[in-house]
Amino acid sequence: MTTERVLRLLALLQRRPSWTATELAAELGVTDRSVRRDVERLRTLGYPVHATAGVGGGYQLGAGTRLPPLLFDDEEAIATAVSLRLASGGTVAGTGEAALSALAKLDQVMPPRLRAEVRAVHGATDTLVGPGVEIDAELLVSLARACRDAVRVRFRYAGRGGEERERTVEPVRMVATRHRWYLMAFDVDRDDWRTFRLDRMRDVAVTTWRFRPREHPDPAAYVQHSTSEAPYRHLARVRLRATAAQVRERVPPQVAKVEDAEDGWCTLTAGGNDLHWLAMHIAALDLETEVLDPPELREAAQRLAQRLTAMAAPKTS
Repeated sequence: MTTERVLRLLALLQRRPSWTATELAAELGVTDRSVRRDVERLRTLGYPVHATAGVGGGYQLGAGTRLPPLLFDDEEAIATAVSLRLASGGTVAGTGEAALSALAKLDQVMPPRLRAEVRAVHGATDTLVGPGVEIDAELLVSLARACRDAVRVRFRYAGRGGEERERTVEPVRMVATRHRWYLMAFDVDRDDWRTFRLDRMRDVAVTTWRFRPREHPDPAAYVQHSTSEAPYRHLARVRLRATAAQVRERVPPQVAKVEDAEDGWCTLTAGGNDLHWLAMHIAALDLETEVLDPPELREAAQRLAQRLTAMAAPKTS
C-alpha cells in the first residue's frame, strides 16, 4: 500500500521538524531504502522535503515554491487561510485551537506570493467581535509551531508596571479566553511555570534550541488560576444564588473561577488589589450574595452600600 505509506510519511514529517531515515523506517515498518523512495514520491507531488547529512541530520518538511496538491487552487487556498485566520482569532466559537493548528500547517507550505495575498485580505478586513486585544496571526502561528516543535522562544515582556524584560521560555500551550490570548511556558531563568499575555510580548524570536517536554499542569486551569487569583492582594470567595453556567455568561474565565455548589447556588472566586472594587463588581451581578472570604469584604460592601444610599437620597434644598 505505497500510497497509504506515503501519506503516513507526510503526517510524520508534519508532526515534528526533523526525522532520521532510521526513525522513519521504524515508524513505517519499512527499510531505509523504502523511506528514500517515498521521500522522492513526496517531492514529485510538490512537497518540499529537505535532507541534511551528517550527525543529527535527517528529513525535514520545508516551505515550498508552489502549493502541494491539496486540491486547492490559489483562490481556494487564500479563502481557506483567511477563514482560518479569522477563526483563530476567536470569531468562530469553539474552533480557535483547531483553526490555529490548520493555519500553521497551511502557512508552512504556502508560497510567499499567496502569503502576501492573505495578508492583504486580512489587513483590509474588519470583524465585529467583543472587546479585547487583537493578536497578529503571524505571532500565533510562530508560537503554535514552537509549542509543536518543542523549541525555546525569546521575547521582551512588559510587566504590570510597564517595564520590559527579556524572557526565555519553553512553550507548552496557548490558551484563548473571550478577550485575550495567553502562553503557558516554563520560564528558564526563573525555573518555574509562568503565564504570558501575547499582547505584552515584543520582539518574539523562535530559536532552534530544542528542549525535552516537562511534566506540566493543565494549561487551561493554570492560566485561569494565574489570571484570576494569583497576582492579587485579595482573594474573594462568595456564594451566588445562580448556577455556574448563568454566572459564566457574565463573568469571563480570566476574571474569576465559578463552580457549582448546591441548591441552586454557585461559588465565585476572584482576585483584586482593592476590596471596594471587588465588592462593587460582585454587587453589579445583581444576584443574592453571601460573602465567604475574606471578612473585610463585608466591610467594603457596607461602605459601598452607605455611599449608594447617600447617592440615592433626595437632594435637600
